[in-house]
Amino acid sequence: MTEFVSVRVSAEHPGIGTVVLSRPPANALTRQAYREIAAAAIEVGERDDIAAVILYGGHGIFSAGDDVPELRTLTPEEAGTAARVRDDAVAAVAAIPKPTVAAITGYALGAGLTLALAADWRVSGDNVRFGATEILADLIPSGGGVDRLARAIGVSQTKELIYSGRFVDAKEALALRLTTELVAPDAVYDAAAEWARRFVDSPPVALAAAKAAVDSIYEPAGERFEDQRRRYVEVFAASQAIGEGRVGRSPDGR
Repeated sequence: MTEFVSVRVSAEHPGIGTVVLSRPPANALTRQAYREIAAAAIEVGERDDIAAVILYGGHGIFSAGDDVPELRTLTPEEAGTAARVRDDAVAAVAAIPKPTVAAITGYALGAGLTLALAADWRVSGDNVRFGATEILADLIPSGGGVDRLARAIGVSQTKELIYSGRFVDAKEALALRLTTELVAPDAVYDAAAEWARRFVDSPPVALAAAKAAVDSIYEPAGERFEDQRRRYVEVFAASQAIGEGRVGRSPDGR
């Protein structure tokens, strides 16, 4: 079986573990990819040789989101199971008890944006594009995507992005606080490593406790995420019932 996700540690960046997404050309996220993301998140959280974590999609693209053609083969019941797998993967990344940085190149769209928002910080190329694009496939965000986006940019802006599905360029993403830092596209990974390196020598138990304390501000989220998943399945079923509809539209509605 092809592996879509790997964990790498290099001598060049000691103490930093990198979770690498590798499903060319767009790093579209399948159920198998989500399972591997969850397993990688657990692995980096448990390894003593890793003090900080980078989530990276490679030089070309972070992730274009869910594999929509795969989704369209599912029944609503199967879509509910797939949504739970997605939610578990995003939650596992958010729960990594170490500082995490998403290194974003190209695009972070739909579920790819939700995954990026599960990291503590995001470092992006200055040509990056973000988008809550699920509505372009007649769907809505899942995996806590609504919550994470609203925490980052506020409720009003979240509604506008989710309702429209439009792309956000790098300059606007920085202004909205979707991203923490903009750098040249070729410097994204190194800049993310600089962020992560700041915490490599910090006391790991204290860091884990501090992260858990900050994240607990937003708990309990379980019931909200269950409600989002229920709504996702309802929308999925409605979309299936009316056929392909507007699937594949571009952000300008064409």
